[in-house]
Amino acid sequence: MSTTRHLINRRRRLATAGRPGPATGDTLTPDRPATATATATGTPTATRTPKAGAPARRPAVRERSPGAPEEPADMKSATARGSRLLAVLCALVVLSGGFAAFAGARASDLRDEPAVRNAALADTARTSELKGRVTTAVEALFSYNFADPGGLDRAVKEHLTGKAVTQHAAMLAAVRKEGPRQKLVLTTTVTESGVELIEGDRARVLVFADQSNTRTATKGETTYAAAMLAVDAVRSDGTWRLAALDTFGEGA
Repeated sequence: MSTTRHLINRRRRLATAGRPGPATGDTLTPDRPATATATATGTPTATRTPKAGAPARRPAVRERSPGAPEEPADMKSATARGSRLLAVLCALVVLSGGFAAFAGARASDLRDEPAVRNAALADTARTSELKGRVTTAVEALFSYNFADPGGLDRAVKEHLTGKAVTQHAAMLAAVRKEGPRQKLVLTTTVTESGVELIEGDRARVLVFADQSNTRTATKGETTYAAAMLAVDAVRSDGTWRLAALDTFGEGA
């Protein structure tokens, strides 16, 4: 009986000794079972097989080359440049708007300036007409011939209006009084004139003239003088008339 038990135990030990086992240092886990394989020398080794359904190992990430720029930095730089450009454009728009407003206000101010409203600076035809009319009026009003004293009255009626009538009468009073007795001939010639202002139907003109005064009763004695006066003119009934005379304190 004992002999039979010993025989059975011995067979079990021999069977166990001949069974391949795990390689030294290899650890078997339920997740990673090992299968025994024989090496060229006959020593059994264990190889690991991946568990079915386990995720594959992640591939290694390729490293960036040393000189390559970082993509996030480039994106940030481009964004910064775009922001600066937008800020500059906004500033230009604001400046353009401000300049347009300033230019519009300045243009309005200039249109309100007296120099701009002065037609003498722009309306050459009207200026020329005024100068011609004033020249004719001054030469007629400040000329006298004892042989035709009524000519001075006609000139007053044609060329004067308002207070200029009384001003002219005071200025020519001595000529009217002494003219017939001295057989006086007074001639006035306009040498230059300049239109200072034209506003609507009113104007101011500066006149320079030469005068010659001949007393035929005393052997044709003649005297010469220069005269300067400013006249205010008004336009009525389609023509210019002198409304005020200013000789700057000098007599005729």
